[in-house]
Amino acid sequence: MGACCSKEPSFAEGRVVEDVVEDREYEGNEDDDHVAIGDYGARMRLHGASKYISMYSQQGKKGVNQDAMTVWEEFIGNKDMFFCGVFDGHGPYGHKVARHVRDTLPSRLSAAIKLSQANSIKYGDTDTADGEDSDDSKSEGSKDGENSNSTNNKGTLLLSSWEASFFKCFKDMDEELSLDASIDSFCSGTTAVTVVKQGNHLIIANLGDSRAVLCTRSNKNQLFPVQLTVDLKPNIASEAERIKNRNGRVFAMAEEPEVYRIWMPDEDCPGLAMARAFGDFCLKDYGLISTPEVSYRRLTNKDEFVVLATDGIWDVLSNYDVIRIVASARKRSMAAKMLIKYAVRAWRNKYPGCRVDDCAVICLFLKSRTVLTRSFSEVSRVSANHTELAETYSEVSRASMNCSEIAAVPQRARDHGYETLHAKPYLGSKENTAPDGVNRVNSVVKFPRLRKSSKDFGVVPDT
Repeated sequence: MGACCSKEPSFAEGRVVEDVVEDREYEGNEDDDHVAIGDYGARMRLHGASKYISMYSQQGKKGVNQDAMTVWEEFIGNKDMFFCGVFDGHGPYGHKVARHVRDTLPSRLSAAIKLSQANSIKYGDTDTADGEDSDDSKSEGSKDGENSNSTNNKGTLLLSSWEASFFKCFKDMDEELSLDASIDSFCSGTTAVTVVKQGNHLIIANLGDSRAVLCTRSNKNQLFPVQLTVDLKPNIASEAERIKNRNGRVFAMAEEPEVYRIWMPDEDCPGLAMARAFGDFCLKDYGLISTPEVSYRRLTNKDEFVVLATDGIWDVLSNYDVIRIVASARKRSMAAKMLIKYAVRAWRNKYPGCRVDDCAVICLFLKSRTVLTRSFSEVSRVSANHTELAETYSEVSRASMNCSEIAAVPQRARDHGYETLHAKPYLGSKENTAPDGVNRVNSVVKFPRLRKSSKDFGVVPDT
């Protein structure tokens, strides 16, 4: 949750990462001890592992863990169907918002999909309803944008149905939050990155800056990552334009020039470091939206697993680091925990003295158990000499799929005497008080009201 301070890593390139996680820490077993029954008989879990799932969350050093996650196996009663969701709360009550969305959104979506299926059958559109493809051979060796016309048409029909359901559910979810007096979501909210796997179809819905990455194989049988979502930050050109058109402001503070935030028209608050989120109703009139970005991917036999994680992972590990660590786990059930342990150690190297962020990870494996590490030509497992970790730390949290859309949003003007205004986390309780040393800035910051017009900050609202 949040964006990093502009502090360089303290280690030199190629330095050996200390205290590498040993495999003996992860000799756990797959468990069914934490399974509840959801709508239509789905197997619902908030933590633990199963044959195809590894999930783990760890509280950071900022107070209560604001990350939440859930997996529904046999979603809507279908054996080969999974719903996975990771939610990163922010603000004083972000943990409550994240947990409420975690507990409510899957039920809403399952009901919407059941209704969509019923309508599809009623009007004879059975292909869209069942989501299964009778000719799997068409997917062999296909790449994004290079599928056959029939497969493209099939995917389009499937996506249109799911897209409508996701849009409606996210909209209803946000409206429910706005009316829920038990959760103060005026200056608190959550991201959401979700995937639904149905047979060979993968539908991704993203809201905010958590991320989903697919591990697949090249033609040379080497594993490599494919980023499935764009980090929806305020400096993405289309996002910045929408915010500006609604009289919101986007700028970065002098103390963290790489972190662009949304601000109200006349006040330096709340300083939200993402362009879409549930909640945060103080900004919903100024360009923040809760509409997800929905996409579709047809899975092939080259695809191995999907990783969903909050930005506590992506802020310190590259996409390649993540898939390599997950692929190296000797037991699938402990892959998510192993990834978080590596991320915590990377935090200590990259941001010494900073508070480690909350982390939540779901690994969705797409096949029966295989020894993935044999696919790496250079290593048989993640070793202590993690040279590439040091080399890739500077590539943190980029919207790499859409980097050409980064907008040239003006930074906050520095000629008005505000250079000494230090960033302060928008905290809801004393337990989040920062320790001595460098702070890592939260997703939301709040400043004392400054009696200056919006022109003083480099962005002029439309008139």
